Amino acid sequence: MATKIETQARNMRLTDNTREYVEKKAAKLERYLQEIDEIHVELSHLKTARNANDRQVAQITVRGKGFILRTEERTDDLHAAFDAALDKMQRQIDRYKGKHYRGRGDGRSAAEVFEEEEWPVDETGELLPLIARRKKFPILPMNEEEALEQMRLLGHDNFFIFFNAEQNAIQVLYRRRNGTYGLIEPVLG
Repeated sequence: MATKIETQARNMRLTDNTREYVEKKAAKLERYLQEIDEIHVELSHLKTARNANDRQVAQITVRGKGFILRTEERTDDLHAAFDAALDKMQRQIDRYKGKHYRGRGDGRSAAEVFEEEEWPVDETGELLPLIARRKKFPILPMNEEEALEQMRLLGHDNFFIFFNAEQNAIQVLYRRRNGTYGLIEPVLG
């Protein structure tokens, strides 16, 4: 089946060489999953990116019957961003196939599938535990503004766990890609 490959550029001019490069490499995704109907590649240049290394963006969206997979990568080089997004897409396809085909009743038990997974091994050949480190720390009650201030003071760039005294709950404050902050409020399900 011939997969439809669509390449689009934003805030930049798409050269014939780049288009050929993208379409040639994107066509190889069909080797990993034959059910792909369409591959959409969007290449863009963000002049206003906070970091100069994040100006070239490559997004790949793969559509098929009953699924949509999407990846995005940012670097300072367009080809490198596309290659990184392609690698990430191949891993996503493998993950999708594992979940999709495992649930199809292939005759194997859950234990057999579990045994097939690769486990981390150290230099001596010993199996490593999946949870390699446990960490305990005191959580002090504070409000969201204090948590944000603590996050900045401690130099935690990605996330900060705190006990929200106003809502009487543990929450996670995290930094978003665009420089703003998000708040995760866990709810028992």
